[in-house]
Amino acid sequence: MRPARRTGLALAAVIAAFTLPAQAAALLAPHRAVYDLSLDGATDDSDITGAAGRIVYEFDGSACDGYTTKFRMVTQLDTEEASRLSDLQTSSFEDGDGKSFSFISKSYIDQNLDKEVKGVATRGRTETTVQIDKPKPRTVALEATQFPTQHTLEMIEKAKEGVRFYQTTLFDASEDADKATMTTVVIGDERKTAADDPERAAMGKLADDSYWPVQIAYYDLSDGDGDETPNYRISFKLHANGITHGLAMDYGDFSMTGRLVRLDLFDHAAEGCGH
Repeated sequence: MRPARRTGLALAAVIAAFTLPAQAAALLAPHRAVYDLSLDGATDDSDITGAAGRIVYEFDGSACDGYTTKFRMVTQLDTEEASRLSDLQTSSFEDGDGKSFSFISKSYIDQNLDKEVKGVATRGRTETTVQIDKPKPRTVALEATQFPTQHTLEMIEKAKEGVRFYQTTLFDASEDADKATMTTVVIGDERKTAADDPERAAMGKLADDSYWPVQIAYYDLSDGDGDETPNYRISFKLHANGITHGLAMDYGDFSMTGRLVRLDLFDHAAEGCGH
């Protein structure tokens, strides 16, 4: 599944300027979330007859200690001729200032390793430098951009300020970890989870908290002026602590939904850095 890595961003949720207030960063809740995936729709050209899978997303850390994210997405896609099992496993660490981002990603097809990408990205004032170790060593220079946790923090701050539409860039180490992405973010009005929402039972105490409906479209900056069709779209319900549910993922020729089936909250890190 080509943009599966970006699905993980929404689960942080889906982090803008060189710095953000430490109190904003403290709002992100360390947690583990499990989502069951199912096919929502497919075009005739896709040949897809069925799809199912699961996402396990784990987020931990603080502005003082940095943020660790672990993400696994297993998907089975069925066509009339065959079935294919995809397994994407990623792990990353982003420092609290959003200036460095280390990552490792392994993707398997039918239990065989298809690709491994590993490296470190560092953001300076004029560019982002990506030192890629695997699949082969190389260095890539990109425009100065933000990393996933800062992208999420920015999104939450925009939602609180009442901003309903904005664009920003992002480096998330997706694909071959050699490109930055333009994201177009649309944020709806704050609302409450419906009493009959099928995810409500899994949400625990989060069920009574407000959320913002969010839609994000991802564009490849190397494709031109950004007016082309997005590579990928995702929508979800975003809480002020960064937890998401109600996932919908549009890959162009097919789409999937992700239903929250389990949510485990970890102990909150202390808001102060102790020095």
